[in-house]
Amino acid sequence: MSDHHVYKKVEIVGSSKKSIEDAIENALEECGKSVRNMEWFEVTETRGHIVDGKVGHYQVVMKVGFRIADS
Repeated sequence: MSDHHVYKKVEIVGSSKKSIEDAIENALEECGKSVRNMEWFEVTETRGHIVDGKVGHYQVVMKVGFRIADS
């Protein structure tokens, strides 16, 4: 095991018809299917889609940090 850690960041976009929090959860769940060692996230943008004057869905742009294996 290494005595230091090296990280990489990826940018992802999550969406939900329910809430911003649900959009975050959806994004992390899907990202976790292909990215291992996820350790943190940062929401960089929040936006939504309007349908008939109401929120159609929420969207969040996120940076997800993950540790490089064996670092």
